[in-house]
Amino acid sequence: MWSRLILHYWALEVENRLTGSPKPDLIECLQRAYEETVEATSSPNEILGTTTTATALLSYKIIGETPTPFLHVTNLGDCQTLVIRPRERRIVFKTDGQWHWFDCPMQLGTNSVDKPRENAALSVLEIEENDIVIVVSDGVTNNLWDHDVLEVVLKSLEKWEICKKKRETAEYLESRGGRMVYVAEQLLTTARAVALDPAAQTPYMEKAQEVGLSVNGGMHLSDPVLLLT
Repeated sequence: MWSRLILHYWALEVENRLTGSPKPDLIECLQRAYEETVEATSSPNEILGTTTTATALLSYKIIGETPTPFLHVTNLGDCQTLVIRPRERRIVFKTDGQWHWFDCPMQLGTNSVDKPRENAALSVLEIEENDIVIVVSDGVTNNLWDHDVLEVVLKSLEKWEICKKKRETAEYLESRGGRMVYVAEQLLTTARAVALDPAAQTPYMEKAQEVGLSVNGGMHLSDPVLLLT
């Protein structure tokens, strides 16, 4: 509930601020969304909860006479935003996670001291046409290494292009939501398989062992958030 409300209010704040300014303050948008969520979940309709946040806004600047796309990314907690450049077959950008301690990420909500103005990170980067922006929860980042994410995305794109040559397969895939939905499904399927494998070597296991905990395999996930554009 908290995550959906914050996203709802954030989108409204961005839309309102874009009306009067080409450069909205996205940290302030997140702060206002947080405050509006607190108000909406307070007594008499008290709703307890916390959420990490990751937002991405696409804009552009005119450089010379050419419109150049830019991505504005905010992050608070252990969600992650990555930008993959297929033509270079590499990850060109990745946000850093924010934690208080192992398994306790920064977050917004009930009994959390974290606030967007004080804790959210903002990144602005130039991107190019055909870059892929991925926003994922810890259900993906705790189970898949960066090179795993890159491999799944690139292989899924290649498979999609092959399937397009087979009309009946392409029509089936298109009916399921298109290329990016297919890539997202493949990424989610891979993360879920690792989460259920007790012998998997995962980022979650490595982080746990760094603080002296005996943890094997991946982190079980419920519903990791995926958005690819």
